[in-house]
Amino acid sequence: MPKPSAAFPVMMVVAAALVDDRGRVLVQRRPAGKALAGLWEFPGGKVEPEESPEDALVRELREELAIDIDAAALTALTFASMALTDRHLLLLLYVCREWRGDPRPLEASALAWQHPAGLRQLEMPPADAPFIAVLEAALASSA
Repeated sequence: MPKPSAAFPVMMVVAAALVDDRGRVLVQRRPAGKALAGLWEFPGGKVEPEESPEDALVRELREELAIDIDAAALTALTFASMALTDRHLLLLLYVCREWRGDPRPLEASALAWQHPAGLRQLEMPPADAPFIAVLEAALASSA
């Protein structure tokens, strides 16, 4: 795997596994016109310079889903590290069980609530798919 450099920067991205009181996780479908269009993913986005991962996720969830989250409600769960064509992706996944508002797809083409096992039936980006087993284990142990 190539080492990151000025020509191969690290892109930090955050995502949330929003878990409802029935143990389902929210995923969103990437809209037409975007990279990986049509695939299902955990909501989130890029961390901006001078922004903590938690603050970035709070901002992204407000922008993408019109919900408000306190950073203290985010629990870091796992991460994925993947070389892309022009950069290296570091994707951090958090679990969140508390938010204000009803999620709406402001930037996605659709939203779906799925039990973790049901996520296996969805086409997901390569960095998101490995999170399913970790989520299954984490949510089973907290049930």
